[in-house]
Amino acid sequence: MGSPGSPAAGTPSAHARRHGERRRPRSAPSRRWRTGQPPASELPGGSRAACLPHLEGCGAMEKAVGSPSLGGSYPQKNAETLSSQYGINLFLAGLLLTFAWAVHAVGISKSHLLCYLITLMLIQLLWMLWYLCRSCTQRRLIRDKDTHAGARWLKCGITLFAVITLVLDSFKIGYYVDFSNCLSPAEGIFPVTHAVHTILQVYFLWCHAKDIIQSFKTLERFGVIHSVFTNLLLWTNGVLTESKHQLNEHKERLITLGFGNITIILDDHAPQCNCTTTTPCSIFSQGIYYLYPFNIEYHILASTMLYVLWKNIGRKVEHPQQSKTLFKFHGITVGMILGLIVLTSTIAIVVVYLIQIGRSKIKSELALIMFYLHAIFVLALMCTAGIVALLIYRLEDRSLDNSKNPARKLDAELLVGTAAGSWLLSWGSILAIICAQEHPKYTWYNLPYSILVIIEKYIQNLFIIESIHREQDKVNDDIKTLRIVTISRGNTLSLTPSYKEIYNDRATRDDGEEPCLVKSSICRRENGGGGAKEEASQENNLVMQSGSDFSFCSRNSVTNHKRRILKNIAAFLFLCNLSLWIPPAFGCRPEYDNGLEEIVFGFEPWIIVVNLAMPFSIFYRMHSAASLFEVNCKT
Repeated sequence: MGSPGSPAAGTPSAHARRHGERRRPRSAPSRRWRTGQPPASELPGGSRAACLPHLEGCGAMEKAVGSPSLGGSYPQKNAETLSSQYGINLFLAGLLLTFAWAVHAVGISKSHLLCYLITLMLIQLLWMLWYLCRSCTQRRLIRDKDTHAGARWLKCGITLFAVITLVLDSFKIGYYVDFSNCLSPAEGIFPVTHAVHTILQVYFLWCHAKDIIQSFKTLERFGVIHSVFTNLLLWTNGVLTESKHQLNEHKERLITLGFGNITIILDDHAPQCNCTTTTPCSIFSQGIYYLYPFNIEYHILASTMLYVLWKNIGRKVEHPQQSKTLFKFHGITVGMILGLIVLTSTIAIVVVYLIQIGRSKIKSELALIMFYLHAIFVLALMCTAGIVALLIYRLEDRSLDNSKNPARKLDAELLVGTAAGSWLLSWGSILAIICAQEHPKYTWYNLPYSILVIIEKYIQNLFIIESIHREQDKVNDDIKTLRIVTISRGNTLSLTPSYKEIYNDRATRDDGEEPCLVKSSICRRENGGGGAKEEASQENNLVMQSGSDFSFCSRNSVTNHKRRILKNIAAFLFLCNLSLWIPPAFGCRPEYDNGLEEIVFGFEPWIIVVNLAMPFSIFYRMHSAASLFEVNCKT
């Protein structure tokens, strides 16, 4: 029998030593293993000796077993493709049903559309309940998380929109109760189902938006993509309902202003019966349309968060050190004050606009001129702020973070994609001004407004995309590494340990070794026993180090000033984007009211363009505000 500390006599390692064979060390893997293929000894069904007679066939077997890209990726790629096609077909079927209801197709009523949406929501509810139950049973397991997905401020934003959406659902329930005699049961079931769907979905996103799913991946892909397109269809339904209401109001204003050369037919889906109680009916019917903008933003935010969850299924993530991004009011006073001034003035402009527009031709023109002048001033300030921020970035030499990240990639694509809606409307207005035979006075304010909309979005997109791709600023860590150097009379250079050394538990050593200062290519470690020469050398080095620290502090002072300017710019642009979201979201839409585009392009073609492009323009402002909030936290 061998000793307890030695391997048994019958083991392969003992057998190799008896025959004088050299054992391969563990730290030096074979060349085949380094290239991603396992050694033959780890192949199923035998040892390396079994492969020697058929070396060529063994290499093929190793390649088949050891290459994960050949065996494991195809099923997952197929599952991703199949689930995306399922979601697209689900969305197209609902989109066609929505379009058929909008154009009053024969045999298609609102109840058919609502039944389809109710079915989709119930399926999503079943999937979310299954996922939550499975997560509860596996809550002790450590799961990978995407630190970039589902930020806390994003969850707070979607919660705010969800609360207002629940108020909207309660208004719809009250509206159904008042008109229950002539409305289908689906119109009463839909808001109840939607309320339950909203509550559970917000809870699901709060708890699992960061998950990287590694089990039941094929099933989860279908469940998540079903949720994505369900929210997109609910967003489409909200956009269509709100657009039809805005269009009817616009037609009523045109009738008041006496436009006889445009065929105006109100597209009314109102119930064909009287309300049981007049006052609540009026409150519910009018209040619903003021809450739709929040419902629209809720569903588009939910769909984007779920899409990131879908892209993260089966993803292998690295685990870099990531600092928490916290929002602080310190240092952004100027940007906040200017932004709040813009926000307050915008709300006042919107109120006056909605009161004056449609009252008379003179009042309508004055309201349009007022709107254009205010928007031109705000857009010019935003362009200037964006240019200053980009110039600061050009003066800095910092690398970009090019690591793969679904959330960041989606943010950049949404910024450019949704900006196309505003660009389409702006180019339509510019073309109408050029081609129009008559030019009312307010059209000359529309021209610079449309040009500035294009330029401002172009500059802002550059600033946001570069900001979210820039690596985290590490100046704070460098400032924390400054040491306090004291020279004692006992020939010992005492160095106060740095913040990093304390954090990494390297300040105190078991062997009593003093930390080493490395700065400006100087590393001084005292050996004991000294004289006047060594003390003079230490004082010399201290003077050099003090000069280096002074230069370092001056550089950090400049960097801090740049960072403070960038934070103020991000705060100002954040509030400006919220301000520019308010007018179109609550019915202040000069693209409808100036009438010039409708004369050039025709009433129906231009209305179709506006109804298609306006939802993207509204979403762009809210998405930009969310991205700028993140930029402010990172800067």
